[in-house]
Amino acid sequence: MKRAPQRPLRLDHLRTFEVVARRLSFSAAAEELHLTQSAISRQIKSLEEDLGAAVFNRGTRHVELTAAGSALRHTVTQLIDQLDRAVRDIRGRGGRPRVSVSTFASFATLWLMPRLAALQKDNPDFDIRLSAVDRISALDEPELDAVLRYCEPESAPPMAERLFGELLTPVASARLLEQSRAGIAPPLQQPADLARHALMEEDDPRPINSYPLSWRRWLAEHGQAGLQPQRWLYLNFTHQQVQGALAGQGIALARIALVHDLLERGELVELFDGRFRLAASATYYLIQLPLVPPRPELTGFVEWVRAEAARTRRALGEPA
Repeated sequence: MKRAPQRPLRLDHLRTFEVVARRLSFSAAAEELHLTQSAISRQIKSLEEDLGAAVFNRGTRHVELTAAGSALRHTVTQLIDQLDRAVRDIRGRGGRPRVSVSTFASFATLWLMPRLAALQKDNPDFDIRLSAVDRISALDEPELDAVLRYCEPESAPPMAERLFGELLTPVASARLLEQSRAGIAPPLQQPADLARHALMEEDDPRPINSYPLSWRRWLAEHGQAGLQPQRWLYLNFTHQQVQGALAGQGIALARIALVHDLLERGELVELFDGRFRLAASATYYLIQLPLVPPRPELTGFVEWVRAEAARTRRALGEPA
């Protein structure tokens, strides 16, 4: 095939390629796109000339992707999905400004969501799009404006702004503590008493030395390395442990940064008068994506996050 010219690929050719690659049929692609089969063939031929490589092996009754076609399909499918999603969003919100934020599920559930009502009340002129995923979002993600990330300091990117640190502490529901004090439930006066209660643990296979947020590490740090609770309740997410504690299902090892509002309202109670808190090295960060230009609504969101983070730092006893 002749050398490909150095010019951008046409979007309509890429969309046609995506449909043919998905359907593995020129005739089915023609039907879906409301074009003739010859028009589909011409577009694919033009695309191959621009690429300088064949993207399909054409048989008498079947079509197969070449190696180049498979590589192209992976990227084109993602790009078209993102483009279509962006167009739907723009049409759906009627041009209203919006801030798109990504964070992990437990932070969204416990810290961000309970505060958003106040943000939106004070800022009614822009919308929030929240993506709660348990993966690290790429910092060149075209649909995001900001990321709220939890990681070790050495893993934070240069533009990351520290929000607050991490403190762990055992918590229980106010009702369970009242029952314990009344003798209805087993006592909860010292760490050894945890042996008579259920402990909710994150379902993580990593050893203690590589996962510092575990009950095993907390117990070892406080002289209870061999303690076995009444039972273990393993859960996938931090917010599930907190919900279990609120429901009186056991004791959670909670992240104070995420539950200090619940502690202040008395819905959860910090056990042992807060004498057995455990610091972790991981930290919460705000990252404004470097390719996103400044906008009034983004500035408003960032300033709000900073103010809420200052309140959390006070709850943790961190300096201003």
